[in-house]
Amino acid sequence: MVSHPRPRQTTNNLITLTLILAANVAIWTWTLQALSGRPELLGTALLAYVFGLRHAFDPDHIAAIDNVVRKLMQEQKPASLVGFYFALGHSSIVMLASIAISGTALSIDISAFGNFNLIRTLVSAFFLLAIGLANYFILKSVWAAFLRVYRGEAVTSEQIDPLLSIQGPLSRLFRPLFNIVTRSWHMFPVGFMFGLGFDTATEIGLFGISATQAAQGTSFWTILLFPLLFAAGMTLMDTADSMLMTGAYGWAFVKPIRKLWYNLTLTFVSVIIAIFIGGLEVLGLLSEKLGLDEGVWSAIRSLNAHMDDLGYIIVTIFIASWICSALLYHFGRYDELPVDQTSS
Repeated sequence: MVSHPRPRQTTNNLITLTLILAANVAIWTWTLQALSGRPELLGTALLAYVFGLRHAFDPDHIAAIDNVVRKLMQEQKPASLVGFYFALGHSSIVMLASIAISGTALSIDISAFGNFNLIRTLVSAFFLLAIGLANYFILKSVWAAFLRVYRGEAVTSEQIDPLLSIQGPLSRLFRPLFNIVTRSWHMFPVGFMFGLGFDTATEIGLFGISATQAAQGTSFWTILLFPLLFAAGMTLMDTADSMLMTGAYGWAFVKPIRKLWYNLTLTFVSVIIAIFIGGLEVLGLLSEKLGLDEGVWSAIRSLNAHMDDLGYIIVTIFIASWICSALLYHFGRYDELPVDQTSS
């Protein structure tokens, strides 16, 4: 089994986080200097930054980043910058829209951006459902391998590595799903496409700030501070998310039985969340377009309307899953299970 270079990875993560924090400090220094003559805008600047921090907790952000981190870790590829590139791509579309709004110096109806919601929802839902389905096939192979170890049977290196042990015609048919993202930087266009639609409260709030300041005659460079602060906050949190997940998975991959157990429990949670959020977005879109608003459709609309709050719930679920998984692993004494690993 190939070991992960954890000390080097930890050093690289610390350097990356330091650079991102330095960028945050630099942007805030520029903000304080630029707004020194207009202290009333400092509250607005802080609001834009908090919007960015808050937006990183959107459920589709968390589900996409976690599933891709888990997939790249299985392929023994660097995954700590998944959130960084996703946030950069997402920030790009937000920056472009804010620049367009401020450049017109007009009072713009922000709700007009809802016309892009169809594209954004379809991209988000397709990606989450596809990556969730790909991880489902990994989950099946992990479960089979874990049962073999639990029964005391021998397993091969390929069975320890779920990506190599996927079998069956349906699994092979969906194997291209694993190639949706094969490098961390591939999350940049994914993040960009996720940014289309501008349908979340944080994005609409940011555009409202840009439009209001433009209408009041605030200079273009001053207005640019607000989307930059938004991007800084979101990039910081999304990057921290992927680094934490990478560290957690890296610890679990040190020992074969530990790798199997944590793959089994956490892949299950990842699949459920990805498919739930992706399916919820599709059903919400159908409800909106077809005018369905009774019975279960009313509940679906309500969940979509409160999608912002689901992000915190998902973070809580992931933390609880790690804790429960660790407790079950310890009290179930799975660490003592011998792994008869043979060469293929």
